[in-house]
Amino acid sequence: MISSSIAPPPPGPLVLGLGCERGTPADEVIALAEKALAKVGAAKADIGFVASLDARRGEPAIHAAAQHFAVEARFFDAATLEAAAPRLQNPSAVVFAHTGCHGVAEGAALVGAGPASVLLVGKLTASHATAAIAGPVERLSVSAAAVS
Repeated sequence: MISSSIAPPPPGPLVLGLGCERGTPADEVIALAEKALAKVGAAKADIGFVASLDARRGEPAIHAAAQHFAVEARFFDAATLEAAAPRLQNPSAVVFAHTGCHGVAEGAALVGAGPASVLLVGKLTASHATAAIAGPVERLSVSAAAVS
């Protein structure tokens, strides 16, 4: 019998969902993203990509965060994010009125991570930005172990 003391790698990459107001400073978005990572006990390398609403495609802070984590930024339309509304922890009628979806950061993270994903970090807020992290359900036990 062969055994190994090496722990198996954690399942699947994480998706960092981001939302922000136009002109939000990049350092605010990056600091909030780092806070979300710390909350789930993840490292920069655990992020598969950054996701947001397509209306934020030209927002420098979103691209700066993607560059900070050395990943690509992916964008989804409001209807696609709204399809994730039943899975949001923090749906917002105010956000819906401005964007056409009930949650940008949480919705983008969930859509990006796929239909079997879960929110590992629900919406965190800063002055002008929001962040959330989603990943495979198997990450829940990895995340719980990291923060305990």
